[in-house]
Amino acid sequence: MWNVVYLLGFLGSFLLSIFFTPFSGKIARKFNIIDIPSERKIHKVPTPLLGGLGIFLSILATVLLGILFVRLNIIFLQLKIYIPGIIQSLPKLLLILSIGFIVVLFGIFDDIFHLKPFVKLSLQIFVSIALFFSGIKISLFIPNNFISFIITTGWVIFMMNSFNLLDNMDGLSAGVSLISGFILFIFAVQMGQLFVSTLLSVFLGAISGFLIYNFPPAKIFMGESGSSFLGFFLATISIIITFYKYETTNPYLPIFAPLVIFSVPFFDTISIIWIRKKRKLPIFKADKNHISHRLVNLGMNKKQAVIFIYFLTICTGLGALLMKNLNIWGCLIIIIQVIIILSIVGILELVGRKNGKFNNIS
Repeated sequence: MWNVVYLLGFLGSFLLSIFFTPFSGKIARKFNIIDIPSERKIHKVPTPLLGGLGIFLSILATVLLGILFVRLNIIFLQLKIYIPGIIQSLPKLLLILSIGFIVVLFGIFDDIFHLKPFVKLSLQIFVSIALFFSGIKISLFIPNNFISFIITTGWVIFMMNSFNLLDNMDGLSAGVSLISGFILFIFAVQMGQLFVSTLLSVFLGAISGFLIYNFPPAKIFMGESGSSFLGFFLATISIIITFYKYETTNPYLPIFAPLVIFSVPFFDTISIIWIRKKRKLPIFKADKNHISHRLVNLGMNKKQAVIFIYFLTICTGLGALLMKNLNIWGCLIIIIQVIIILSIVGILELVGRKNGKFNNIS
């Protein structure tokens, strides 16, 4: 019966996103929050930002409507036994949305005023600290708060930066978020985590609605408010699913599963850091050396590159769904498989570079 809740959450958020995304675009145009084409960017037409605002508003409105229905007792009879659990989960839900609102608001300021990297990093540290002290933290079964603090902070910061860096081509960050979020959704359903899986169904609906306008050629960009929120949300949900109060006979799952699900964004982030370091450029300096750009240099068009990365995310992420049934050796096999898949992509890039395809990479 709870499958109906998933469906309603998805459809409600999807329909709201179809409305809120162009609405956010109109606000962006009115206040001139526009991404202007430049040498380091690949789009040719001035495009409104604030798509992230549309995503967040869709999620927020859907959740608030759901809470209202529960409070008014407008709920299927078969689901009323879950009301105490729903009410018990509200503080955690409102906490996630409150911090998410701060992330979105800060991202809007960044889209308008182009904040310095240090200021962005300060926000990410603040978000990590807020999550940690709210009880949403990574422990890895090590009873040491300092180690837990370092790991939690590092995870959230890395996730937010990874999805921010991935937002370099139409539909890319949103599409990878949709695929990763769907794998997390199946994972949560397998684990019997109704709270997380329901929230993910709402998230998936909002992203799907946004992608209608963001898939190449994009009519609106998510901006910093969107990419930072996606990274924050998925980082938080992955902590709750695999780390937070996790009890299992497989203690390795919390370590391996998120690394597999988000391996493609991590691959892009690590490779772009390596390239910028090699070229002695600032890590936060934008360029055209991301995996999507490198695939275009191999001969793909932009849409083909985005779809290729979608399939790559599916291929690497699906293995995580098997991990809860495997021992450490089975988990390691999946990790090795992911490394091999990404290595194949790296070999293709290496061949392209030797053939002079990568003019942007020294």
